[in-house]
Amino acid sequence: MKYGLIGEKLSHSYSKELHGFLGNEAYELLELPPHAVGDFLRRADFLGINVTIPYKETVMPFCTLDESAKKIGSVNTIVNRGGTLHGYNTDYFGFSCMARREGISFAGRRVVILGSGGTSKTATCVARDQGAAAVAIVSRSGENNYENLERHAQADVLVNTTPVGMFPNTEKSPVALSGFPRLRAVMDVIYNPLRTKLLLDARARGIPAANGLSMLAAQAFCAHRLFFAGEYGDADGDAVIEEILRKTRQLHSNIVLIGMPGCGKTTIGAALAEQLGLPFVDTDAVIETRTGRTGSDILREEGEPYFRALERDVVAEVCAKTGQVIATGGGSVLLRENRDALAQNGVVLFLERPLGQLATAGRPLSVDLKVLYGRRLPLYEGLCGYKIQIGADLHANLRKIREALS
Repeated sequence: MKYGLIGEKLSHSYSKELHGFLGNEAYELLELPPHAVGDFLRRADFLGINVTIPYKETVMPFCTLDESAKKIGSVNTIVNRGGTLHGYNTDYFGFSCMARREGISFAGRRVVILGSGGTSKTATCVARDQGAAAVAIVSRSGENNYENLERHAQADVLVNTTPVGMFPNTEKSPVALSGFPRLRAVMDVIYNPLRTKLLLDARARGIPAANGLSMLAAQAFCAHRLFFAGEYGDADGDAVIEEILRKTRQLHSNIVLIGMPGCGKTTIGAALAEQLGLPFVDTDAVIETRTGRTGSDILREEGEPYFRALERDVVAEVCAKTGQVIATGGGSVLLRENRDALAQNGVVLFLERPLGQLATAGRPLSVDLKVLYGRRLPLYEGLCGYKIQIGADLHANLRKIREALS
């Protein structure tokens, strides 16, 4: 391996794609058990590597450390120069970029950091360097722990550096935000899913929230410059990071279509997927295939609670994957679990069409369309990233969607 990433579990890492977008096609992922890390570093048959959980501290004794790595006590980038391993911490640059992109300031603020590993040390260092009034590190067994969180109720900024909420356990959150009534910002270094339950809860409360993908992209850019001295100047940083972020989001996001029954989600979704070369999934069609019954039949024979439970399970399963176009049932937004699942890895488009143009034949509509629309409109608008006005012209509809996504 010339360049790559070492860690214990890497099956869901985005680093290979990011470094590929930077031009490093030789970048590989290498999972190592704890007992193999020392031998790998002593062989030193690589040019440059990144290091992730749980080895950011393990690798330090094998490296000549730069000042940032010494100060933080964590290494995530190693460059081999003539057999001597030089250890750096590019997470510092990445975390700083993550905060700056979202307009999050630490100056004069009380910061609570969940977790005590290598990334926690980086976040602590950045917060203190930027003038935080106080920084508290919460761990399972430390002085500040999850049993005495109430002592930090006045926190201004909450940072999660633990893996709680990471795929595939996306339904979990490390803490309840109700215990922090004064929060001004929430940061989660997890990037898979793109929006953890913690971040979705923050946004539901109107709290600015930042996910870890921008940190990952920025630290990858910084590591790439160390691997290939002379490539990219300081002035290139923001533009390059934004471009690789855009490409990575596009690769690992779903395009989710929501809207009233009969607005055209299935027809438009199938055509959009074909244009983009992506798989297409219709959640109503999945339910029908599995049960052998239409949604109308299930609602009539079993009732709405039964149907919504089926829909909830299908939505959770479908949205666990990425890189798809997903058409949803008109009532899929009714459950909070569904809204979270659709938003976790999705760019959500609300397809709005005049009520008089909705196709209602064979639809399971039991109330007046205007009443139904009035109930659901706040949910559609609250969930969507873009509202698209839909008409009868399929090509015009697709053009509007492509323009919104570009």
